Amino acid sequence: MEKISYQGQTLTRWRAGRSTFLALPERGARLLSWSTELGDGSVRDVIHWPEQANFAEIAKVRGGNPILFPFCGRCFEGGELGFWRAPDGARRPMPMHGLARQGKFRTTIANERGFTAVFEPGEEARAAYPYEYEFSVAYRFAPLGLTCELQLVNLGRVPIPWSAGHHFYFTLPWNVGAKRADHLIRLPATKRLRQDPAGQLVPGPALGGEESLGNPALMDTFHAGLRGNEAVFGERGAAGDVAVSLAPGEPPPADAIFVTWTAADDSPFYCVEPWMGPPNAPGTGTGLHWVPPGKTGRFVVEVALR
Repeated sequence: MEKISYQGQTLTRWRAGRSTFLALPERGARLLSWSTELGDGSVRDVIHWPEQANFAEIAKVRGGNPILFPFCGRCFEGGELGFWRAPDGARRPMPMHGLARQGKFRTTIANERGFTAVFEPGEEARAAYPYEYEFSVAYRFAPLGLTCELQLVNLGRVPIPWSAGHHFYFTLPWNVGAKRADHLIRLPATKRLRQDPAGQLVPGPALGGEESLGNPALMDTFHAGLRGNEAVFGERGAAGDVAVSLAPGEPPPADAIFVTWTAADDSPFYCVEPWMGPPNAPGTGTGLHWVPPGKTGRFVVEVALR
């Protein structure tokens, strides 16, 4: 573990075997990049970070792994974007993807294995999510992967709703000359969903258990009804698949989903996102989880190269 200067920022770098991880824990608990050295001495970027990132607006940077908390995606109240109806009946604001990716964090653990950072809610967060809680993000790095645990401790006297997730920007394609259509993804989903303009969940496209990442029907699709907890993607016929696992070693959480998304046909990244539930969880009730007073909610995700 060491501090380095990068793009005008002071970042922390971890090395685990042939893998290198860069993070900025104090800004959104943001993992910026992950690269690994291959046997021939070349370097593969597993998680993408743009060369000209605007750190002043880090929430808008398309790279790394933005943390989505307390809710993923777009929230709606009464059909209006950007709001939710809290259990106490109050109508409150809620930015897209929540509050953490643009929030300040305090690093509580930083060692050779990784880091833990605790969210420090500002005025915006307190207005949108007025609970007594501690939300933390803990990364542990390994030679061929990482584990990230999101933890919500309820310090108050009322149950707290949440439905958090991750927005991994994976570099794709990763081999020179390859195209997005050369890559396949395997998803253990039994149904697909999308979100309509009023925030409701509607049926998504008909897809198989294995699809080309060049299939436009995958864009902004929520893969639900999971029979397993692992999404695997990689270049057809090549080594080095990426496996994204929800609650590794356990059945997937109820209503958990994977999201597939990218910005454009020529984007240098493809997002495979593990979420606790679909977007607008407070509005639909689907994927909304509760942490009772004095209890702790957890959401663990693992990403590994194979």
